Parts: sequence; structure tokens; C-alpha cells
Amino acid sequence: MKITDVQASVIGRPEPHSGGSVWTFVRVYTDEGIVGTGECNSAGPFTSGFATKETVLKLKELLIGQDPLRIGPLYETMRRRARYAGGSQAPTIFAITGIENALYDIAGKAMGVPVHRLLGGKFRDEIRLYADCHAGETHTPSAYAAKALEVLEEGYSALKFDVDQVSPGKKDPFNWTVSAQEMSHIISLVQGTREAIGYEVDLAIDCHGQFDMGSAITLARALEGLRLMWLEEPVPAENIDALAQVRAATSTLICTGENQYTRFDFRELLEKRAVDVIMPDLAKAGGIMEGKRIAEMADVYYVPIAPHNVSSPLGMMAACHVCASVPNFLVLEFHGREIPWWEDLCEGDKPFICNGRMVVSDRPGIGVELNDKVAKSLLWNGDRYFD
Repeated sequence: MKITDVQASVIGRPEPHSGGSVWTFVRVYTDEGIVGTGECNSAGPFTSGFATKETVLKLKELLIGQDPLRIGPLYETMRRRARYAGGSQAPTIFAITGIENALYDIAGKAMGVPVHRLLGGKFRDEIRLYADCHAGETHTPSAYAAKALEVLEEGYSALKFDVDQVSPGKKDPFNWTVSAQEMSHIISLVQGTREAIGYEVDLAIDCHGQFDMGSAITLARALEGLRLMWLEEPVPAENIDALAQVRAATSTLICTGENQYTRFDFRELLEKRAVDVIMPDLAKAGGIMEGKRIAEMADVYYVPIAPHNVSSPLGMMAACHVCASVPNFLVLEFHGREIPWWEDLCEGDKPFICNGRMVVSDRPGIGVELNDKVAKSLLWNGDRYFD
């Protein structure tokens, strides 16, 4: 079997509070008629997906005529060729991720097995999800509590809320020091949410890297009694030493990883003891096998993996195969609750989400396909659909 073509299309439309609803999809075609589809994160509004698409098409020359089942060598060929063009950064690693996912889809279909079988088998049949919640524009403890209770009614057992840029009286948007007024407000949001949901529901809080080290330590210590699942990215992701200092100063669990790519970035996080939980985004961190490598490396440090996820059902199912195949999986993010067409975009075993969980597909390949009719109606900024 040989690769005959590689194509990409940018699909989706922005939705309020969705956190990302435009994706670059990759299709790899073969001379035996087997087609694989993969998804990669499109870096939100900064590239609108087209930079990722163009990178996919530039990598095409390395793939035409190659055996699609040689996934490891093809991945390494692409990664090494791209080293001097930001190979481990967006959009290059995003493009490689989408291609690699499509190759795994082909391999599973060719062998008649789901991707998790190619990864060594699954430890679990269902993937537990946490809902990333948006409480509206009021940013009050009562609004956060109300949203939390609403989401729990849908069957979720874990939630996440943002607390960056929600405080009153912010005068200087460039200064990441949190004032006393802001700090009191942030703490009240988390306390109000915890009081509403009790202590048998997991609660994570995301800072989006918007605080300086002193403010991050103050917040983490103030929240110690609330038994958070984690405090996410309390300082910017680029300074791992600062993050390690925050973690050393508090018993609140610290999580980061959506802005780290490949096992090489995660090695430093783990070696410097900077995190309690890692959250690679499996639609942009390097691919299905790279996701498993990252998880296995974390397992050596007894660190669980809780992947960041703003994917469509296709990309999310690809992540589920990884989450099912490693022992140290904790929970997977779900960011599609407020995207009305999220489930319609893809075909597979529906509903994709039930009672806060996603069943790992046993269909050959990834197990989820694009709904061509719906996808064509959601082409981004006049892009063309796959030929």
C-alpha cells in the first residue's frame, strides 16, 4: 500500500465561550482506497487554520509513494525535516499531529482493528470527562455555582472554571500582579463553587498563565483547603523554574501542559518537579504515539495525564484511544458543550458523550468520520473541501 495524496481542509466556525471550534482536518489517501482522517488544533484566531493547512501540504512531498503503515519512520522524517522551521512549535507540530493521526486511522482500517489495539490494548472502556464551564459575564460566586449545578445535572463528575481576568477593578492589563481586591474576588468564586457542589465532585481552576509568581503562590495557598483537582497554569508556561517554585510552595496540585509540545518539552517539566498533573493537548502535541510516550514518561514520575482538549468528536476520539491505552490517565477535557453542531459534525457511535463519559470506539481506525454534508456547510473562510 502506498500514499497517493495528502489534503487538508479547515472546518468550523467560532462559537461564544467554545474555546476553539475551528479545526484543520487532514486526509491521507492510498492506492488501495483506504483513506485516513486526522485532526489538528488550528491555534485559534492566530492562524485561522490556514497556516496549519499550508504546513500539511508542504509536508506532502515527504509522504507521497510511502507505505502509510510505517508510521514511526514517517513521523520521525517529518519531525527531523522540520527541526529548523520550528519543528516542535505551531503550526509545524500541529500539522505533523494531524498527519500522524490520519496514518493511524489508515493502519487500523487496513488491519481491521481500533487504534487502541495498535497501542497495546485498553485499560478502560470509557473515558471520564471534565466539563470546562463558562458562567456568563457576571463573574459572581452565585453565577459560578449555578453553572456548576447545571452541568452536574448532565452527569459530569468533574468541572473546570477560569479565574483569570474576571476580577473587578483591574486597571493595568499588562501587570500580572493580583491586587488584594482581585485576589479576594477570585477566592470567593472558587469558594462559592466548592460550597455549591460539595467535596465529592472534582473541581479544577484555570489561571491561563495570567499571574506572576507571587500572586500564583498566594492564590494556591489560599485554595489549599478546597481540595482542588488542580490549579492550572498559574504562571506563564514559558518559565518552568517559576512554575516549580509555585508547586514547591503549596499543597494545591499544579497542572500545566497545553502549551508544551512533544516528549522533549514534557521531559523538562517532569525532571524539574514542576507539576503534579500534565495536560498535553493531543491534537497538537505530536500525535497519537507521541501522546502515549508523554504519558509513559510521566508515569515514571507517578504523574497522571489529564489531556487538554478543544477538539471535534474525531480528534476527541483519537485522544480517547491514547487515554484508554495508558495506566495513568486521570480525566479528559470536554469543551464542546456550547457548540450546537459539535455532535453533528461527525459520524460514529452516538451520542458521543453520555453521563460525562465517552465510550472508546471499537470500530477499525479512529472510529469516527466527518459528516461530509455538515462539514462542507462549515468550511472556514471559503476554504475548499477535500477533493
